[in-house]
Amino acid sequence: MDTLFSLGFSLLLAHELDAMRGREWRLLPVLRSLPDTQGRDAFILVHVPLVAAIVWLAAHPSADVRFWFQAAADAFFVIHVALHRAFLRHPDYDFHGALSRSLILGAGAVGVLHAAFMA
Repeated sequence: MDTLFSLGFSLLLAHELDAMRGREWRLLPVLRSLPDTQGRDAFILVHVPLVAAIVWLAAHPSADVRFWFQAAADAFFVIHVALHRAFLRHPDYDFHGALSRSLILGAGAVGVLHAAFMA
């Protein structure tokens, strides 16, 4: 896994830690309909197979699989910024602080930069 991609992934993981503080499950369509404790627990549990799949794909023995996975992840890092912009006025949105914004925007910027170097 190359250094630049690792940085983008690390920023996204740090954002997910911040997402617990910001109660991000309250923004997600299915999870926001659950009671808060269940939404939180589901949010956490969904991340277990998700992170496992990301680690597996990022370290996949096939260079082609790694390339296409990293390209897709770079696109997600950018889309993730757009999703957060779309939720800015949501009453449960709590990612206005400098750290929160830096993690979200940083992952997006690294995604753009990494994708440019991959091309």
